[in-house]
Amino acid sequence: MAKVDGALLASAVSGDRTATDRLLGLLHPVVLRYCRARLGDRHYRDGDADDCAQEVLLGVLGALPGYRYGAARFPNFVHAVAAHKVVDAYRHRGDDVSVPVPEVPPAPSDLPEPHRHVEELELRRRVRLLLDLLVPAQRDIVVLRVMVGLSAEETADELGVASSGAVRVSQHRALTALRRHLAAADVR
Repeated sequence: MAKVDGALLASAVSGDRTATDRLLGLLHPVVLRYCRARLGDRHYRDGDADDCAQEVLLGVLGALPGYRYGAARFPNFVHAVAAHKVVDAYRHRGDDVSVPVPEVPPAPSDLPEPHRHVEELELRRRVRLLLDLLVPAQRDIVVLRVMVGLSAEETADELGVASSGAVRVSQHRALTALRRHLAAADVR
């Protein structure tokens, strides 16, 4: 999450409806990218990430009147809410990939060519499988850096990591591990 303007946050906390709308409008795209990156499309339910992002924003909205930790810690707060809502979404949909789904309902597509939609879903599934190979800390760093597009500094702030250098090292190790896995998979 990007840094939030302290005056905007203070106004939103105090109940200013316009400031609250602006704050949630700024958070929405970042929260949605995070939810999409974490939830993926395992069961071809494109709305899961959108629903989860809405739940995150509702959680933030409900907690705003009692928020007292300042603008510097607000991105960490939003990330914590988002992480919990993602876990709730997995629980809610009973996401156990070891149990096969008897039928995959067709996903509605606005795409002009259905095969492109299928290719995109397959790519998302493969990315999710690769991310599942990483330990949670590395997975969060790769998601925030590569998929959401945060800088190393923003990622360090978001995850409470000691430094941006530690984020870069962890990202390098994670990507190296993924490259090794992909190389081993190509050999077989």
